[in-house]
Amino acid sequence: MKLKNIPLYLAAAAVLGFSPVAQGQSSLRKAHKHYDNYEFALALPAYKEAIQKRKPDLPTVERIATAYRLTRQNQQAETWYGKVVAMPGRPPMNLLYYAEALRSNGKFIEAKEQYMQWGEEMPEYAERAQQLMEATDLSMRLMKQPAVAEVTPLTTLNMPGASDFSPMQYGSNGIIFTSDRGVQKEGKDAKVYGWTGRPYLQLFIAQEMGEGAYGRPQPLQEVINADYHNATASTVKDGGKLYFTRTKMVPALDNVNADPTSWVEKNTNQNLVNRLEIYAAERQGGSWTNIEPFEYNKVEEYSVGHPAVSPDGQVLYFVSDMPGSLGDTDIYYSTRKADGTWSEPVNAGPVINTSGRESFPYVDANGKLYFASEGHVGMGGMDIFSAEGELGKWRDVKNLGYPINTPQNDYGIMFTEPGKRGLLSSNRDSQNGTEDIYAFNILQKPVVLAITTLGRYQNKLKQTVQDPLPNTRVMMSQKNSKDSTVVITDEKAQTFADARAGNSYTFTGSKIGFLKMESGIEVPATASDTVQVALVFDKNEVEKAIVLENIYYDLDKWDIRPDAAKELDKLVTLLKNNPAVEIEMGAHTDSRESQQYNQLLSERRAQAAVDYLVSKGIERNRLTAKGYGKTRLVNKCADGVQCPEEEHQKNRRTEFMIKKN
Repeated sequence: MKLKNIPLYLAAAAVLGFSPVAQGQSSLRKAHKHYDNYEFALALPAYKEAIQKRKPDLPTVERIATAYRLTRQNQQAETWYGKVVAMPGRPPMNLLYYAEALRSNGKFIEAKEQYMQWGEEMPEYAERAQQLMEATDLSMRLMKQPAVAEVTPLTTLNMPGASDFSPMQYGSNGIIFTSDRGVQKEGKDAKVYGWTGRPYLQLFIAQEMGEGAYGRPQPLQEVINADYHNATASTVKDGGKLYFTRTKMVPALDNVNADPTSWVEKNTNQNLVNRLEIYAAERQGGSWTNIEPFEYNKVEEYSVGHPAVSPDGQVLYFVSDMPGSLGDTDIYYSTRKADGTWSEPVNAGPVINTSGRESFPYVDANGKLYFASEGHVGMGGMDIFSAEGELGKWRDVKNLGYPINTPQNDYGIMFTEPGKRGLLSSNRDSQNGTEDIYAFNILQKPVVLAITTLGRYQNKLKQTVQDPLPNTRVMMSQKNSKDSTVVITDEKAQTFADARAGNSYTFTGSKIGFLKMESGIEVPATASDTVQVALVFDKNEVEKAIVLENIYYDLDKWDIRPDAAKELDKLVTLLKNNPAVEIEMGAHTDSRESQQYNQLLSERRAQAAVDYLVSKGIERNRLTAKGYGKTRLVNKCADGVQCPEEEHQKNRRTEFMIKKN
């Protein structure tokens, strides 16, 4: 339009009327250009500017949602995919992306609805949609179970606003990790990566100053940290060899990945693409030198990255999308040959690899394999899994559980103490797509205590019996802990409580008509998922004998054996919890030997039991020793009667009887 011959007010009106649209179109073109160049961090503010001036169409809204998804800004991705799926004509694949964002943000019910709708609109993915709904149910179950670990961010190691991830052992007490916090060179700020809006990835090292505390991170020397991405490193045990990942830009072919930390499909407008390579370096005189490419790099066709060398330095695990992969990316391994070179890569096999993405392998000091996966059933995003075995013979793939894993991305694990503590990477607390390194301490395996309360008393036949004792209140506490839990058994005298393998627990309780009870249990570290616990309450009745189980003496002896001491210790606890109670300790023999002999033996055994109780702090004036010899047999095994040994044993018993309460 020429304004020369137009009245001023009309020219002004033209400028005011058409300028916002023109500016909006300019911002939109700029945003699309950034998007096509994978500069998502730069595209998003341009899109924001453009949509303030004109209502966005479906392709634009899709691009905004995708940019938030690929920069891992899950909250914003959820918002914008919500807009996309509400628009007419939207491709159904957006339902999947919307569901994934909802799931990452902990909105499991809404996520399941979107997975279901996606499967209905794209029947070819119905089976996958069903798997994702089941995985969402798993997320909800795992988050309701007792935590498998304590997980805390390493605030002294992580830099706010930057991504810090994939820690690995470095030397005797250090770690090497990846960060985009930036490294100044020759006084100039680090170059910015348009995908994230942050500097290119570089390798940093930090020394452990104490358990879980690290010193100030320092960038690895420049010979390792080239100008472009350098990431995910691993060293051999003696620290003499370093393996790390570099990104190289190459002409785009068919099978590509554009992000150096995860493989994604390439935009068709892009002529160049990033692929990963592995490099090795040797330490000489405190410096890294002799940088050599891994012999199986082939950036013209595929990526090779995320190296993890075994503790003995003989196996190199890595990730690739090379031909023969079972999914988007698989875990491979090569073994060191006698001449120091590496064998042809071997796929770790279908136990480890799926049709999805497997990445970030790690082998601990005991040879156990850990890796991240989006293909195995997990809580959302990448989850960390473990596997037993070696090389291509793996088994027992297990999700490490919550909160090692969360609905967000969790990966890049390492152990500073195998099976107990270590570090991992996650974006669980991020709102801007960054990752942090977290410290974790594995808690013992959660188990369920199946508790039964029993009442012990003498029946009409003068037999000691145990019957269910329903509606009994019991307080449970962990050893060396001030916290306690109260449980009440039901009509069947049963209840359940959460516990952990390897811990010790104490139970105390009381019920009208019964003595106060205290008992303890040590849950074995190898315990099954459910542990049976029987709590016995003795009836508070005077002149009623209660047989103590497992009180045995050596032949013709009255010394307290270790197995008998354990049972008498329970009686010590009972007497301390019921200080007004006075008891008689009664000992009985079988019918063999003479009356006089058995009488004397039983008196000595009863007295030995009393003396033991006194040695444990029970006042002697609360105790009476009584020997009954063979005068109170509980069966027909009298003199001259042939009886099996187990029947004679029933007569060789030790009892206690309440004399005063």
